[in-house]
Amino acid sequence: MDVSTPLVKNVILLDSEGKRVAVKYFSDDWPSLSAKLAFEKSIFTKTQRTSARTEAEIGLFDGYIVVYKFISDLHFYVTGGEDENELILATVLQGFFDAVGLLLRNNVEKKSVLENLDLVLLCLDEIVDGGIILETDAEVIAGRVAMRGADADVPLSEQTISQALATAREHLARSLLK
Repeated sequence: MDVSTPLVKNVILLDSEGKRVAVKYFSDDWPSLSAKLAFEKSIFTKTQRTSARTEAEIGLFDGYIVVYKFISDLHFYVTGGEDENELILATVLQGFFDAVGLLLRNNVEKKSVLENLDLVLLCLDEIVDGGIILETDAEVIAGRVAMRGADADVPLSEQTISQALATAREHLARSLLK
């Protein structure tokens, strides 16, 4: 019996115009930046008219399984080889989708993602490393990404109002200093 570890080829987050917001490639299938951009444009063009807002959709594009879901003005994609398990890829997508929602306090839109791009990229690092899936539980992912100082032991969903206000104040101060 031939058993292998499921692998993710890439995780892509695009805006409503098909422009990159955050991407991470774990495969040499796209050797150049132009090949990566062409792939992103291809999957965006083929999926933009679908209604993947409530549940993830699965498609086979250019020989790859692509699982995708949209919210607001963002398009989330996870790609695997054509022999990968779609349910595992969908679980990775849902974990990423939910963790970003937790970290941004359900304010998942392009502006807030760009303002918190560091958290989104850390989120990707916690989910997949070198194509190997590390974690899919959104609470665990968000908790690891949100670890800071004394708040390290408090899960994001259990932070007090004062902790949430302190985080909001910190983000506001950062945006004003830019």
